[in-house]
Amino acid sequence: MKLNDKVCKNAKGKEKPYRLSDGEGMYLEVRPNGSRLWRLKYRINGKEKRLSFGIYPTVSLADARDKRIDAKKLLANGVDPSAFKKEVERKEQINNNNTFEVVARDWWNMKKSGWSESHAGYTIRRLEHNIFPEIGHLPINDIEPPALLDALKKTQERGANEVAYRCKSICGQIFRYAIVKGMGTRDPSQDLQEALSPYKKTHYHALEPKDIPEFIQTLEKNNARLFPHTKLAVELMMLTFVRTSELIKSTWDEFDIERKVWEIPAERMKMNRPHIVPLSTRTIEILKELKTLSCNGNDYLFPSKTNAHKHMSNNTILQAIGRLGYKGRMTGHGFRALAMTTIMQELGYRYEIPDLQLAHAKKAGVVAAYDRTSFIKERTKMMQEWDDYLAEAKVSGKVIKANFS
Repeated sequence: MKLNDKVCKNAKGKEKPYRLSDGEGMYLEVRPNGSRLWRLKYRINGKEKRLSFGIYPTVSLADARDKRIDAKKLLANGVDPSAFKKEVERKEQINNNNTFEVVARDWWNMKKSGWSESHAGYTIRRLEHNIFPEIGHLPINDIEPPALLDALKKTQERGANEVAYRCKSICGQIFRYAIVKGMGTRDPSQDLQEALSPYKKTHYHALEPKDIPEFIQTLEKNNARLFPHTKLAVELMMLTFVRTSELIKSTWDEFDIERKVWEIPAERMKMNRPHIVPLSTRTIEILKELKTLSCNGNDYLFPSKTNAHKHMSNNTILQAIGRLGYKGRMTGHGFRALAMTTIMQELGYRYEIPDLQLAHAKKAGVVAAYDRTSFIKERTKMMQEWDDYLAEAKVSGKVIKANFS
């Protein structure tokens, strides 16, 4: 006689476990504590086995019967339902352990030793800000192109088109890493080649030489009420035209004021080569002023306002430029383009000298054997002339035109 819900519901525990049969090997096992468990008795390869379907009433009578049908189909095809269930559970466990975020962090930890500190930082922050909140919790093998596309489009909708494209590339590397490690089977980023809105790569915003006097005077007046450290950081960026990360992470042991040089170690440089910045008169004055502002035991020239053991954030200089009234017209990186243009156009230096000071990667046609001391005398002279040029522009408030005749 087959069971019904009333019989199952009213089944009470007895001194010993007992069974209520529903036919075809399936029964409800009632235990002394009153718990009720669905089981299926079956034979395969001459052996009697049992399979659990779950606890009643969490698994209803109708659900248990559906599970029995599925098990019978497997048996008809020579598949052991118990072994099949264990394999399904094993794959689910793998999926739960291999979410996109788990795999991505594993990939990042494997790759970061070959990257610069700044590149490793940018990569993980892009994932944390743009990708993990959307698909980080999903098993990597379950992520379909539409889910990845939705995450990337949210980034584009903020106006961060280039970041969206970079995130797509990073995700592709992570999916391919998962395939090689046996944690995934496909790379859904490959299906998004035409799905993202196109964008044109733009250069960093930078002022023109004609804008220098106004900018310097605006910075000097400081109506934006920048903190002393922040104001000096902006001025030092203009004088040295190093990359933002190279400035904000600078430590006192890199500077030799007596020799008038700043030696940036290779691990902090984009091109992974050590770099020398000759120190001009005003640069040394700024360093001395910063020293009076620094706390004892603080290694950074520009410590964070919230944590003295950390450096100033990347956005501090960009936000300061915005508060000075130059949002959308200038960036920290823009000082590099401004210096290059002005030094060549107004100070008359040939391309190689300011380019060396910018520590660019060497291109074809440019002498490839430059090292950190190449043209150091010319560069030292150039940095002081650049200092003098900015000082005169600040005092006169006028654009200074060079006379090469």
